[in-house]
Amino acid sequence: MLSDQQIKEDLERLKDIAIATKAKGSEYETHTENVMGVELDVFSNIPSNLGKYYALANDFEDECFLVYQDERLTFGECLTLSRRFARALVEKYNIKKGDRVAICARNSPEWCLAFMGITQIGAIAVPMNSWWQGREIEYGLTDSGSKLVITDPPRLAQMQDSLTRLGIDAVIAKPEDESHYPEFYSVARGFEPYTEADIAGFDVEPDDRATILYTSGSTGNPKGVLSSHRNTLSALYTWKFVKDITETLRPELVDENPEFQPALLANVPLFHCTGSHAQFLSSFLYARKFVMMFKWNPEVALELIEKERISILHGVPTMAWEVMQSEKFATTDLSSLRSVQAGGAPRPPEHLNLITKKFPEKAIPGLGYGLTETNAIGAIISGPFYLARPNSTGRPTPPVTNVRIVDEAGNELPPGGIGEVCIKGPTVMHGYWNQPEATAEVIKDGWFHTGDIGMFDELGFLILLDRAKDIVIRGGENIGCAEVEYAIAEHPKVSEVSVYGIPDTRLGEVPCATVMLKKNEVLEETEIRAFLRDRLAAFKVPARFFFQYEQLPRIATGKIAKKELRAQTIALLELA
Repeated sequence: MLSDQQIKEDLERLKDIAIATKAKGSEYETHTENVMGVELDVFSNIPSNLGKYYALANDFEDECFLVYQDERLTFGECLTLSRRFARALVEKYNIKKGDRVAICARNSPEWCLAFMGITQIGAIAVPMNSWWQGREIEYGLTDSGSKLVITDPPRLAQMQDSLTRLGIDAVIAKPEDESHYPEFYSVARGFEPYTEADIAGFDVEPDDRATILYTSGSTGNPKGVLSSHRNTLSALYTWKFVKDITETLRPELVDENPEFQPALLANVPLFHCTGSHAQFLSSFLYARKFVMMFKWNPEVALELIEKERISILHGVPTMAWEVMQSEKFATTDLSSLRSVQAGGAPRPPEHLNLITKKFPEKAIPGLGYGLTETNAIGAIISGPFYLARPNSTGRPTPPVTNVRIVDEAGNELPPGGIGEVCIKGPTVMHGYWNQPEATAEVIKDGWFHTGDIGMFDELGFLILLDRAKDIVIRGGENIGCAEVEYAIAEHPKVSEVSVYGIPDTRLGEVPCATVMLKKNEVLEETEIRAFLRDRLAAFKVPARFFFQYEQLPRIATGKIAKKELRAQTIALLELA
């Protein structure tokens, strides 16, 4: 493990590498530009819109790209199909620049091709939560003002009445029987593909709108996060920049003569920023195979890792944990893996320790922090830095992103100061769709206020402590749920845990924990309390524990549904 002195030395080297990598004339050259009224550092030489970005596929058109069950499409086939669908959008459905087109479907090649087609003509893609039910779907269609929706049979059944009432047309992916609406491939293949000159004729500018992604709130109506082509592309090239400078610092990470094509297991919904950006869109930069799962299942994931020679296992932290707990783990060939990455939620240090023990040595662990509002950009950490700082989510992602910690008055805090995490850069959204007041509450002078509570350590590593609204305030004492969860997760009988606040007549609220135990394990409350005695201050130890063997409930992004657990617990206690 790196010492603090070694980390300091490596960070100085990394700083010099970063400066050289973004030098004038390079792929990553930067300059300062006024973007939507805010002075920002931006990339100078990246593609100006997603249409030009997809054209990167011309350089590796015969490489396999989209894989879904028995379907396999090359990069070249996908580019052509997306341009066919783009023409269909214009000539069949009269979609114009700035029009919204929704995608509400399970992950599939059609989802990806639709997204590409929509954004190439300057229309706005609206990926909708495929777990939504009828009322929620109608809200999304109405709120976005979508003129067309690409969907599949289960979602069509939920929205059929809404489509009729709202006068919205549909295209169906994987129809199961005859439908009033046409099938996706029959629509796309009925039109000649646009040429690159045709696509260029749509004059899509960097700051034109590209996507509306809805936040995954579990109560109330979600907000539509409006982002531009620049927002999205800045995120993609930020990740590539970090990868390149990291490999310059640590050349041992470079696979000089890879035996297999780079491949990623697509295991989270495409309507989430992790799925659409970090997994799907990033694949164009690495000629990477994108292998989609029908739904998450750790045993199936292991089968696909071996069969498709997956190099990147990426998703929410619980996915790597569940893979490691599978009975098939020890007998699966994992030699193709080069990284085990996570985002969307903190990863308990115990999970990291297990990853380093169980996965192949070349499978470097990593963790990223970002939000839908920042197009998943914020901070990132991997390899030796991560092993040395397992409680951190990394340093701010260079070269065009800034992160700071502020107090309640908006004053920037020094290292060690605990406050709200704020992010500024060209990946920060334009705002919430049709909600200027909500936008003004979170974006101030170009800084996006995340609602996350954190601090920088003395070496500039960001440590997330909790959501601002997720802190349990016990008799005036603030308790960070993540800290308590980490401590409980270290118990060898614990599979996963969620900590939340429940009402208390004397103290206002007290912490409570719902714990999933490992198979065949038994854990008594007295045992876990004794275990925590030396790990947590007494006031931080949950007042109540609830043990179960079932996996904790999830929201659509794969995160634990903490609000649902809290509501269930309160209802249970009221009945007692």
